[in-house]
Amino acid sequence: MKIGAQFYTIRDFCKTPEALAESLKRVADIGYTTVQISGTCPFDAAWLGEELKKNGLNCGITHYNYNRIINETEAVIAEHTAFGCDYIGIGGFFGGVDGLPKFVEEATPAAKKIAEAGKLFMYHNHNWEYESKCADGRNVMEHLFDEFDASIMGFTLDTYWVKYGGYEPLEEIKRLKGRLPCVHFKDMFKDGDERRMSWVGGGNTMNFEKIAAAFIDAGAKYAYVEQDNCNGEDPFECLKKSYDYLRSIGLN
Repeated sequence: MKIGAQFYTIRDFCKTPEALAESLKRVADIGYTTVQISGTCPFDAAWLGEELKKNGLNCGITHYNYNRIINETEAVIAEHTAFGCDYIGIGGFFGGVDGLPKFVEEATPAAKKIAEAGKLFMYHNHNWEYESKCADGRNVMEHLFDEFDASIMGFTLDTYWVKYGGYEPLEEIKRLKGRLPCVHFKDMFKDGDERRMSWVGGGNTMNFEKIAAAFIDAGAKYAYVEQDNCNGEDPFECLKKSYDYLRSIGLN
């Protein structure tokens, strides 16, 4: 399992192609060899492929425009092929329980086309999928697990949001084994009722040595460090702290 940088962490430094190119270099200089492209400026797919190659990086997964995924599926597949990416992801859907049937109906045909092209559609969770119960008592994540076959959709499991939603990451990793090729390492620092995101290793609620081992056992290929909110710290410094910590526990 390779550790990578989720570019949503440094989205404010990726607002132009020139800034994105510089950010790719800075992340590579930290030591990362794989990235997730998310939250950046628009870019040409072939250009991104060249910039990745120039910096010794690969893009394992994206968070892409959902409307384009369902309406321009073939073009999205071609773009991912151009920069060598096999996992086409979304950051979630936000229609709540009532929006679940529509999401399943819309996303299933695109997910099947993506799978036929040798790639995989990926779903990233937040806390609400765990907190929201459907009429049968199951939460939204449980429904997604059943509604989408493993051959057409995987889960970019986010450790922070699992914990925030009241579930234990280790238990969810075990439940979703085999469907977790790309995952998010996101730490949580809890102080009383306050919960905030931390660089990986800087939190106080999760054991990432056990989490990493569980993800490896579950078949994860890529673990991307993500910190949506760096709480006033330099996002690149947070990425470096996470990288150094994960290296210290034996990951690379």
